[in-house]
Amino acid sequence: MEHEDFVQTARDLLDESDREFAAGDRPQASEKLWGAASHAVMAVASRRDLSCGSPRELKYAVTQLAQESDDPFLQAAFAVAEKFRSNFYHDEMQDYELRSDIPTVHRFVNRMLALAGNGTA
Repeated sequence: MEHEDFVQTARDLLDESDREFAAGDRPQASEKLWGAASHAVMAVASRRDLSCGSPRELKYAVTQLAQESDDPFLQAAFAVAEKFRSNFYHDEMQDYELRSDIPTVHRFVNRMLALAGNGTA
């Protein structure tokens, strides 16, 4: 995929996750929210020499980007995004977690797209 494809996919998945959550399909919405976060990381990685072929590599890339940009929010928010990856399989998150964690992942995606040169921080 090209850089622009990662950016567009991240944005599309973010919108789709909002629609899925509104419709009550928490597992599908969680998968799409995780997808938006991972594609946002891949958007940045595609402009740098960072490999993102696995969840472990995504996490390492986020760690590197957080250190480079002196932004610890990136690591903390990525950990929140990882909860949604798990929620896709187990639908274990409580309503209060969803209410607090969905906006965190939205902010993460927007910050990552800003680092990629697309979007706002």
